[in-house]
Amino acid sequence: MITQAGLSHRTAPIEVRERLTVTEDDVVPLLQAANEAFGHGAALLSTCNRLELYVGDEIAPADMHEFIARHFDADLASVGRHFQTRHGLDAVRHLYGVASGVDSMVLGETEVLGQVRAAFSSTVKAGTDDAVISRLFHTALRTGRRARRETAISERALSVSSIAAQQARAAFPDLAHASVLVIGAGEAGRLAAQAIVANGAQDIVVANRTAARADGLATELGGRTVPFEDLADALSRTNIAISAVGASDPVVPIALLEEAMARREGGPLLIVDIGVPRDFESGVRDLPGVSYFDLDDLREVADRNVEARRAEIDEVARIVDEEAVKFGLWSDTQRVQPTITELAARAEALRLDVIERTLRSNGVSAAEREQIESIADQVTRHLVKRLLAAPIEVLRERGDRSFTLEATRAIFRLDNPNAPDADELTGDLPLED
Repeated sequence: MITQAGLSHRTAPIEVRERLTVTEDDVVPLLQAANEAFGHGAALLSTCNRLELYVGDEIAPADMHEFIARHFDADLASVGRHFQTRHGLDAVRHLYGVASGVDSMVLGETEVLGQVRAAFSSTVKAGTDDAVISRLFHTALRTGRRARRETAISERALSVSSIAAQQARAAFPDLAHASVLVIGAGEAGRLAAQAIVANGAQDIVVANRTAARADGLATELGGRTVPFEDLADALSRTNIAISAVGASDPVVPIALLEEAMARREGGPLLIVDIGVPRDFESGVRDLPGVSYFDLDDLREVADRNVEARRAEIDEVARIVDEEAVKFGLWSDTQRVQPTITELAARAEALRLDVIERTLRSNGVSAAEREQIESIADQVTRHLVKRLLAAPIEVLRERGDRSFTLEATRAIFRLDNPNAPDADELTGDLPLED
C-alpha cells in the first residue's frame, strides 16, 4: 500500500541531517526518478529536522535505502543505520502524527502543516501524485487540522518570543491600544517584538544605542524610535517594555525606573527582560505597579506549557488512529475495486453472449426478436445482479485478505478470460421443478 523511509532528529544527529538535504530545485527530478524506479507515486517531506520519502506501494527497505543512497550520494550503510522504514498503516500513522505536531522537536508546532502541504504541492508539480499518495497527503492535512481543532496540542506558547507575547496579551488583552517599548534591536528583541505585533500591537517604539539599527527595526515593525538616553521618558509613557540588550551591566538602573514610575501616576508597567545578563537592575520586580519577567520566568512558563501539551498526546493519538482506520478502509476498497469491476464486466459479457446464442439457436425470427430479447435482458440482468450480490459483499468485507481476492479471481476465471464457459465444461444441466 505505502512505504515510507525517513530520518529525523530522533534517528540521526545533525551532522548526518546536514549531509542529507535537498534543494527546492532538486525535489521534482528526485520524485520523478522515484516514480520511474518504483513504478508508483512518490512524495518527499523535507524540513530542517526530517527527510522522508513516501512511495505508493510495498517496497523493500533495501530498495528504498539503495535509491536514497544513490540520489543523495550517501553511504548505503549510513542510510541503513539512520533511515527508518515503515509500511502500510504504520507509514500512514507516522505521517498523520507528523502533521499533528507530535513528532516535532517542538511539540505541537504548527509550521509542519505548511511543510506537509508544500511536500504535496511538489508531488503534484512532479506528476507523481497517484491516487494513494494524493489520498495520503490530503488526509494527513485533514488529520493535522483536526488534532489542533479538537485538542490543545498547539496551544500555550513554548518559545521565548511567543511567551513574551502571551504575557503581554494577558496583561493587556487589547494590544491594539497598548504602547510597546523595545529596548535593543538585536535578534531576540526583534523576535519578541514581531510576536507582539502579530498579536495585535500597533504602537511600537524602539530604543537602541546604535540609532541606525533602531531605525531599521522600527521600520520593519511599522513603529518609531526614541533616543537611548531618553529611556526614562519612554518608560513613563509605555505599557509594555521588552528588553534584550544583554550588556555587561544593567541598562535600566532601579533609580531610572523609579523616576519613570513616579511620572506614570500608578499606571501598571509590564517588563519582559530577556537580556543575558539581565537589562534591569535587581529589585525592579518589587516596585509598585511593575510586573517583571526575566528569562528564567519565561522558561518556567514554557516548561508548564510543554507539560500541558504532553497531556494532549494520547488524545491526538486517538485521532490519528481513527483517521488511519478510515484510510485503511479506503485502501481496502481500492484494492478490491478492480476485481469487482472485472467480475461485473465478465458477468455482463457472458449474459449478453448467452442471450445472443440462445436467440440464434432457437431460430427466433426478426419480428419476435425485439420482444423476446427485451424480456430475456430483464430476466438475466436481475439474475446476474442477485448472483453477484453476495460475492461482491464478501469482497468488500474481506477483500483485504489475499486468499479471498485470489479465490474470487480463480473461481470466476478473471485472469483467464479465454477459459471454457459453463456449457463446455458441464453440458446442459437439468433444471428441477
